[in-house]
Amino acid sequence: MRRILNMCLVVVAGWATPAGAGFFSSTGPVIAIFAGQLFQGEAVGNLDGSGTIKIHSSVLPNVTCSGEFTSSAELGGAGSLICSDSSAATIKFQRLSIFSGYGTGNSGRGAMSFTYGLNAIESAPYLTLPPGKALLLNGKILALVDVAPIIPVVLPVTDITPAAQ
Repeated sequence: MRRILNMCLVVVAGWATPAGAGFFSSTGPVIAIFAGQLFQGEAVGNLDGSGTIKIHSSVLPNVTCSGEFTSSAELGGAGSLICSDSSAATIKFQRLSIFSGYGTGNSGRGAMSFTYGLNAIESAPYLTLPPGKALLLNGKILALVDVAPIIPVVLPVTDITPAAQ
């Protein structure tokens, strides 16, 4: 009984529980690279392993996706999303902890990589960014930006003989 109570306290203390969410649920951030675009949102996980996910495009805020998932510590998780542009995605993920993890997905829009329960810095190793792109965190704003190409510089050749001593 004490172990169950301790686990319930961990669930409640882990993430903020918004109004309307159940006592045995927890909400955390989601960062996703979906079809080459940055999506952000949140996931709500329940103690029984079920949950919901809602994300939106950072570039086109009217493009949203929402869905449901199930997970377990042994098997990881799986779920599906339906997007406002009529695309659908299937996702699978692995837990890093009871409150965080990473995963991938596929849809008609393209491939997806995502994290949940991690901040932008912690998410970086798990996200597959498009070529020539990087995540930039400016205060609380996360953006997918172009990486400036490295331009070789040609310097003039000067006399390289050692100076007389």
